[in-house]
Amino acid sequence: MHRLILMRHAQAEASSPSGGDEARPLSNTGRKEAVRMGQTLAERGLTPDLALVSSAVRTRQTWDQMHDAFGDVEVRDEPRLYNAPSDVLRRFVESCEDEAGCLMLLAHNPGVHVLATEYLSESAASPAILDRLAGGFPTAAAALFTVDVAGRCVFEGFLTPRDLGVA
Repeated sequence: MHRLILMRHAQAEASSPSGGDEARPLSNTGRKEAVRMGQTLAERGLTPDLALVSSAVRTRQTWDQMHDAFGDVEVRDEPRLYNAPSDVLRRFVESCEDEAGCLMLLAHNPGVHVLATEYLSESAASPAILDRLAGGFPTAAAALFTVDVAGRCVFEGFLTPRDLGVA
C-alpha cells in the first residue's frame, strides 16, 4: 500500500424508520457530500483499489454515491467496522496493506478521527496539521496519507465537504 484514505460516512438522518442507529440513511446533504468527495478524490488521482466499508446503511450509501467517480474498485462490506475503535480500524488497514496500492477505509467516528490523529502523531506531523484535525472530523471528511517504505502513514491532506463548497 502506498496510499491510505480514512473517511467518515456522509451526513445521515437523525433517525431511521426502524429506530436503529445502524439503519440510519443519508440525508439529502449527505448524498451531495458523498458525490462531491468521490469526484474530488478521483480528480486528484486518489482512486482506491480496495475499499473497506462499514455495513451500516449510511456508510454503504456513502460508498454508493461515490463509486461512479472511481470506476472498478474491489469493495468489502465489513460489519466489524461499524462504530469500531481505532485499534480495530488499524488492524483492518494493516491486514490489507499488501492487497492494494490505495486503500480506502470508510467508517465512523470517533474511530476514524482517533486513528487519523494517531497516524499524525506517529509520523511527527506539524502542530498546524494536528490542530486542523483537533477541530474534528466532520461527515464525509477524508484524511489522506502516503505510506512510506517503512510503513508509516505520512499526512498528505485533509478534505472536508466545506472545503469543497458543500455545506
